[in-house]
Amino acid sequence: MTTLLIQPEALQERLARPGCLVFDVRHDLADHGAGRRAYEAGHVPGALYLDHETQLCALKTGRNGRHPLPDRADFAALMRAQGLTARTDVVVYDAGNAMFAAHLWWMLRWLGHESVAVLDGGWAAWQAAGGAVESGARAPSLSEAQAIQGLSPLGKPSMPVVDARAVLVNLDEPRFTVLDARAPERFSGAVEPIDPVGGHIPGALNRPFALNLAPDGRFKPAGELRAEFEALLGDRLDHGIVHQCGSGITACHNLFAMELAGLRGSALYPGSWSEWCADATRPVARA
Repeated sequence: MTTLLIQPEALQERLARPGCLVFDVRHDLADHGAGRRAYEAGHVPGALYLDHETQLCALKTGRNGRHPLPDRADFAALMRAQGLTARTDVVVYDAGNAMFAAHLWWMLRWLGHESVAVLDGGWAAWQAAGGAVESGARAPSLSEAQAIQGLSPLGKPSMPVVDARAVLVNLDEPRFTVLDARAPERFSGAVEPIDPVGGHIPGALNRPFALNLAPDGRFKPAGELRAEFEALLGDRLDHGIVHQCGSGITACHNLFAMELAGLRGSALYPGSWSEWCADATRPVARA
């Protein structure tokens, strides 16, 4: 599977053949149990649920962000337990805007797994297309053959990351542009509903992730996305882009949209604002 986006009708066809894993990552940052409840009430047949708070992040220390990136080996073990092999096609979806789906897409690419797509429009689009619905919880079904094939799904990472130190050094020796995916009022510091400090990393540009979507909740066409990113970034595209947001989740939405647009090679700052502002010695810009 070479596509980045998959439509509901195409997913229905793909599910008729073996070798496909579907992950439901619906989540609510204000109600951490909401995603699992929604999954158990109804999901794409065969889909497995992964939790952004308990499975898709490392232990939180209070200084490493709200969704710290897990160790690659630990994440590989988690995905191996789900049945992932080097030959598996993966489809990821959330409630509809791909906020959480794009994050797992990025994590799988960072793991080195290339065959992964996001369901365009998510659960809402699946329902609108008349897709079948399964309820209740489902556990991974891992055969002995899969276990053997999946012993080492840790491939070469195709998604680079930078840490807080690299971002700090970049303030005085600019080598890349930081692109913040949060809403404008959070970027400016006028409102901060989640983290203890408002504002943004000095020098960062703002591209709210919702701008990547059409009114129906699906991604805008690739050409439109490319034009918008080129208008915002200009020749900065030639010098490297590092994506960030509140905790490294919606930053992946912008990164995914750039990949859709054919603008490849961006990096992620996984700790993002929640890690950056946890250290009072790091500078903060407002307005």
